[in-house]
Amino acid sequence: MKILVIGGGGREHALAWKIAQSPKASRVYVAPGNGGTALSPKLENVPLTDVRALREWAQENKIGLTVVGPEAPLAAGVVDEFRAHGLRIFGPTRAAAQLESSKAFSKAFMRRHGIPTADYDTFTDAAAAHAFVDRLGAPIVVKADGLAAGKGVVVAMTTAEAHEAIDFMLLDNQLGVSHNEGGARVVIEQFLEGEEASFIVLCDGKDVVALATSQDHKRLKDGDEGPNTGGMGAYSPAPVVTADVHARAMREVILPTVRGMEKDGIPYTGFLYAGLMIDANGHPKTLEFNCRMGDPETQPILMRLKSDLVDLLAAAVDGKLEQVELQWDRRTALGVVMAAHGYPLQPRKGDAITGLPPEADDAMVFHAGTQLDEDGTLRVSGGRVLCVTALADSVRQAQQRAYDVARGIHFDGAQYRRDIGHRAVKN
Repeated sequence: MKILVIGGGGREHALAWKIAQSPKASRVYVAPGNGGTALSPKLENVPLTDVRALREWAQENKIGLTVVGPEAPLAAGVVDEFRAHGLRIFGPTRAAAQLESSKAFSKAFMRRHGIPTADYDTFTDAAAAHAFVDRLGAPIVVKADGLAAGKGVVVAMTTAEAHEAIDFMLLDNQLGVSHNEGGARVVIEQFLEGEEASFIVLCDGKDVVALATSQDHKRLKDGDEGPNTGGMGAYSPAPVVTADVHARAMREVILPTVRGMEKDGIPYTGFLYAGLMIDANGHPKTLEFNCRMGDPETQPILMRLKSDLVDLLAAAVDGKLEQVELQWDRRTALGVVMAAHGYPLQPRKGDAITGLPPEADDAMVFHAGTQLDEDGTLRVSGGRVLCVTALADSVRQAQQRAYDVARGIHFDGAQYRRDIGHRAVKN
């Protein structure tokens, strides 16, 4: 079967890499792909991003299965377009993807269906938003209502930071984000204490299969300092998600979400990512939903997956997830993101990348913001450039292996955290 992966980041490189290992995949295409997928002999890039053009290309090339990586094509209705023309595709419809594409939709949905989350309010008027912050105080969380590539959330530790975020997102709309009805809107919500974890499942509209647990590191700098990013590294499994927390997350968050979407007439198919805050008593609350796998969580999760990913995706598309049981490598996988100079606000592009190691059983470098020049030079083309991912018997050993590889890779201005996995090591 010929398979298409839509997207061009590290998550998509990992998905395509894993799919290509399946004997059922005769050819794997990535649209538009990146420098890493261009370098792989098992993958082929397709320079398309337009929804209709992708659908036409999939029809012409008799693609048997398509999987969507990033959020933007989902919000643009790529699943609706493919399904309308009889093509098999894994992902949520445009309406279902509102769980991610609109923070206000998501919060209202959770409130309506009794899914634990932080108290909140929604604003289009800056003066009202400022007054709300003055009334509640800090710490407080300000979120842009729309897709902002992981940069639309400010955890304000002071009211001054919150006011600045409101002006940035709402008054000036510096992120250029519009919610589903047009214009800028923010969600302001209660700050939650605890430890964050990524809980990712596959849904076929009715049934759910949980992937391995993982934990992301959002802040740019060591010790969880600096600005929020799209993610600077991740590891799997996440010790904070104990068997009890896992059961609670399924019972209180995931299953009510799938049932709620079905009840609302918007059956959910695709990856569903619940960002959870787990308090000291092991009670999870939902920080956000994403309608795709996380990046960089995908990379360590798929390093640990022993089952055939094509079988899993096909079962999800065909509504047969109840028949699936996944096999996992018992070892820890840990990924370190190497980011461009100036990331996250003004990443510099064009720097040459050298020192990439060959693929190994216990280490893989997944590409995100890279592109291959006509002369074969690999260059930085985005903010998060590479995710160096390693597999080992413990978190500490996986750290050591990943950082050994990262130290051998060079591009000017490269920045990466030196403490990915520190919470698990302390545990």
